[in-house]
Amino acid sequence: MVDLIIVVLGIIIGSFLNVCIYRLPRNQSILNPPSHCLDCNTQLKAWELIPIVSYFLLRGKCRYCGKSYSSRYPMVELITGLLFLWCLQIVGLRPELLKVCICTAFLIVITFIDYDYQLILDKVLLWFAGAGVAINLYIGYPHIADMLIAALVGGGLLLIIAVLTKGGMGGGDIKFVAVLGLWLGVKLIIVTLFLSFFIGGVGGALLLVLKVKGRKDFIPFGPFIATGAFISMLFGSELVWWYFHTIAK
Repeated sequence: MVDLIIVVLGIIIGSFLNVCIYRLPRNQSILNPPSHCLDCNTQLKAWELIPIVSYFLLRGKCRYCGKSYSSRYPMVELITGLLFLWCLQIVGLRPELLKVCICTAFLIVITFIDYDYQLILDKVLLWFAGAGVAINLYIGYPHIADMLIAALVGGGLLLIIAVLTKGGMGGGDIKFVAVLGLWLGVKLIIVTLFLSFFIGGVGGALLLVLKVKGRKDFIPFGPFIATGAFISMLFGSELVWWYFHTIAK
């Protein structure tokens, strides 16, 4: 029963994340106007806003003008629900579950906006940073010193890479990792960076092989950082233990 509640909650939150992903890069309010068809501007009724279900009931089209809706909407809702369920399975019903779910929601928004626009918005990072500090103070870990050091270490390492590569790393990525340091602490931000570069290398190669991206196309690094951070949140401590007891032994 708890699993079902978490999935449904995640799907509902995913619906709100869709609003953020679409409106924030366009400097639009995420509260007003209410949800409406983007083509005919007709305000949608409550039953037309039921996450996932309404998309299939309407066959993916606006019932007023017939314009097709993007399949991304139910996809983001489903992804959010499934990731929340995964967080529950790993973390359990503890205060930390709230932390990883909130962080996951931010990571989803940042991932899709960066993929679409190659842009990590400062206003999202400010809310992300504030939420991270507040929830860590509530939970009691990482401590303030650990958060600040992690932000400096994570952001500083990417800044060094950006300087050495003469702009090979974007300013948004640097700030993103610094904010993640506030969430994760020193140990996990280092794991996040390692995973980000590893996943980025493999993921970038796959995008080229599958011809999703060309050799001259820009591949945003934010989604790889977000993936690394998510894995680090759930499995970072185990990965550190595995490394020091196998690889570095």
